[in-house]
Amino acid sequence: MQDFQLTLTDAEKGFCKDLVRFVISRHLGLPCEKPSFESDTLNAELGAFVTLKKHGRLRGCIGNIVGRGPLIATIERMAGAAAFEDPRFPPVTVGELEDLEIEISVMGPLTPCPDPELIEVGRHGLYIRRSMHSGLLLPQVATEWGWDRDTFLDQTCVKAGLPRGTWRKPKTEVWWFEAVIF
Repeated sequence: MQDFQLTLTDAEKGFCKDLVRFVISRHLGLPCEKPSFESDTLNAELGAFVTLKKHGRLRGCIGNIVGRGPLIATIERMAGAAAFEDPRFPPVTVGELEDLEIEISVMGPLTPCPDPELIEVGRHGLYIRRSMHSGLLLPQVATEWGWDRDTFLDQTCVKAGLPRGTWRKPKTEVWWFEAVIF
């Protein structure tokens, strides 16, 4: 796998986080002004995940693996989805807004992994598919949980609703990707 070469400036990253906060605030009916920023990079067609945490604990995470329009539009859609549509959590409330930590993962290309032995924890994210089941874990998840490579693969299977170790079976597809995380 070639390294995912995407560079975002601090200003671009700050704008993206401001955009997430704007989307959530607007949905909650709070007075706010939509931030603006001109950037060719932010108009590239890239996938992204928006992760919300409260006091270090997951509060919502939704994304698109591949781009469907400009990156800023994807981030805007995923911000609303992470805050208000993640089925694992109730919708974000006004009282939580101040405590939300925002993390954005801009997705690199998703490609078949030629050999699970090549997976680097903290660098690669995983997508596992078998039959009607699929699951994705971002690169930072394995690091945050202190997993080794095999545990990361097993937990991606679990996320897909599959038994641990299913990644070793011949008809299971293992895909990998990198992401710019901020």
